[in-house]
Amino acid sequence: MTVSPPRFVALDVLRGLAVAGMVVVTSPGDWGKTYAPLLHAAWNGWTLADMVFPTFLFAVGVAMGLSFPRALTTPEDRKRFWFRVARRVFALIVLGLILAWLYVAAIGAGAWFPGKAGLENIRIPGVPQRIALCYLLAAVLIVFTGRTQSDGRRDVNPVAIGIAAVAILGLYWAAVTFIPVPGYGAGHLDELRSLPAYIDRQIFTPAHLWPLGSALWAGPVTYDPEGLLSTFPAMVNTLLGVLAGYVLRRFPQKAALYIAVAGAILFVAGLLLDPVFVINKRLWTSSFALLSSGVSAVALAGLLWLLRFPVAERALTPLKVLGANAILVFTLSIVLGMVYSFPFFGSGAHRTSIQNQANTFALGFISDPYVASLACAMVMLVLITAIVWPLYRRSIFLRL
Repeated sequence: MTVSPPRFVALDVLRGLAVAGMVVVTSPGDWGKTYAPLLHAAWNGWTLADMVFPTFLFAVGVAMGLSFPRALTTPEDRKRFWFRVARRVFALIVLGLILAWLYVAAIGAGAWFPGKAGLENIRIPGVPQRIALCYLLAAVLIVFTGRTQSDGRRDVNPVAIGIAAVAILGLYWAAVTFIPVPGYGAGHLDELRSLPAYIDRQIFTPAHLWPLGSALWAGPVTYDPEGLLSTFPAMVNTLLGVLAGYVLRRFPQKAALYIAVAGAILFVAGLLLDPVFVINKRLWTSSFALLSSGVSAVALAGLLWLLRFPVAERALTPLKVLGANAILVFTLSIVLGMVYSFPFFGSGAHRTSIQNQANTFALGFISDPYVASLACAMVMLVLITAIVWPLYRRSIFLRL
């Protein structure tokens, strides 16, 4: 097997860390017995769980930054590049819609999931869809603001990318703060009256938004955490990842230090901005984009440092395996999560799921219910790792 350069190993491990975190967060034995850091913030604020998706978006950007410079001088080069971008965007959107269809189909088959059955209730926004849009918009910015090298290849223009990131965050803050929402006015940052929530209700309609996107449990759906307007600040996480990838290429010896310092600055900037524009993942506020990018950058820098030691690389192999097939791991986690939560056993009011059975089994060995719940999530993570490991050994990767 070909040995990958350390920067690519670090990227795979970072992606693996993100998807492993997602599996653990979404697969507890008992949602009521989950450690607080593994639960998303109810609204304002942030937790460890809130860092999972931003880290994946950051990793997408790192991969893009590492993939340049590119030959884009001839029509054939440009056609090939944009075809690859379009194919990936299309595949991610289709994947997201298929997973959304499976969700409503499972409800129709008797699953006790939030929401309603039927295509008329299928969720249109989603995690893969947001990844697709962030990737597309980042690709457009990289190419059209890029610098042409002496050999004719197009490379990232870090100054332009940085200016674009600041402009996006500033414009998003201004839009949410000053554009009035019909019937409610401007500047609201809640589930109903905020501008991102209003736009999603108008474009997608509540029936096609996240079933839990409400102020109250099982209440009227009013917003989607992967909505349209909030995708723009989420793209900043990807753009900052592009800059990290650029630094990895240009300053390989000093990259860990530079990225760590930048990450710390971003994290502090997010905290300082919180009183002005509160940290909120559901709305992906500008402060959240900065803070979460800082966490991702520091994590990448830490991995770059750790991977200099062979023992650390061997210890992190499971994360490398997960990260090398991150989209497949994400898909497996969603599908297996549906199976995990489906009430297969019993009848009527006594129906129960694999999740409940597994948690009950774990409680037979582990007295602490929080530890037992976490153990169930770890078993799911081990199961998914075992599924993708043979693919990794055969260099089989799902590339959308």
